[in-house]
Amino acid sequence: MSIYFFETTPDEERYLREFLPTETLHFRREPLTTAAQAREIADAEIVSPFVRSHLGPDVLDALPRLKMIATRSTGFDHINVPAAGSRAIPVCNVPTYGENTVAEHTFALILALSRNLHKAYIRATAGDFSLEGLQGFDLKGKTLGVIGVGHVGLHVVRIARGFGMDVLAHDPVRDPGAAEVLGFTYTSLEDLLSRSDIVTLHAPLTRDTHHLINAKTLAQCKRGALLINTARGGLVDTQALLGALDDGTLRGAGLDVLEGEEIFSEEKQLFQNPHATAESLKAALRNLTLLRRPDLVITPHIAFDSREAVERILDTTIANIRAFRAGTPQNVVHC
Repeated sequence: MSIYFFETTPDEERYLREFLPTETLHFRREPLTTAAQAREIADAEIVSPFVRSHLGPDVLDALPRLKMIATRSTGFDHINVPAAGSRAIPVCNVPTYGENTVAEHTFALILALSRNLHKAYIRATAGDFSLEGLQGFDLKGKTLGVIGVGHVGLHVVRIARGFGMDVLAHDPVRDPGAAEVLGFTYTSLEDLLSRSDIVTLHAPLTRDTHHLINAKTLAQCKRGALLINTARGGLVDTQALLGALDDGTLRGAGLDVLEGEEIFSEEKQLFQNPHATAESLKAALRNLTLLRRPDLVITPHIAFDSREAVERILDTTIANIRAFRAGTPQNVVHC
């Protein structure tokens, strides 16, 4: 079959060629976002995007031979699943691959903020070894609020308990057994926000969770809390986040994902494009404002990106393609 992979690295390409030797593989470094790109690969029978791609109805319409979408991610908000379903195109994802990987990065962000590592690094590389303004705080005895207690969220809980933290959790689906074994407490979103020193997001992005963190919910936060997001940028209303940082509701934030983060790879084209929308320009300016703030630690959507996790992603993607070829699709998502 003719299979097109988008947003790949040379190492990933070698791995995929080794384990899919009988397929006709094509690789693109850029994301798949437009119908014009799709028309260039009209022979594609399977497309494998990553999170910066965007597969809407216009892209799907330009792929007349498409039979399957094998996204190399857990989240699938970058794919119009109903549009794919109406065309009888299954969308298969990677349900689990990096619960420990993303959880470890979550704590990298927490520790960077709690000990001012980002500020200390910049100061030290400039030859300034003064301590003023760098005093941090212990995690032991602090309360961590985990929003979304799935595979990643539970691993975050395990790490937090190892630091001696108290853990509150909010999730529409509760697992009392896990709460008892790991020693955390389920509670309402409002209670979690009001009591947590650090709030970390591990929920999927859906219509219901879009802008879950907004002006109203931020106003419920414990004053001086930290916000961590290694899930999806759209969970947080960026304008409301900026307001909460400005008025001291939040002392800082650690963000591996941003609302409209795809803008960064297209920023130059965006500002030169006469057809750019007012909202896309506003989103770009909000994100540029975030980048300049000293109370933020921002990483470029790399929480998933360990050697081991990427190999697990590729292994599951290969298995998904093989299962589809055998007539037994697996890991099919539904919206």
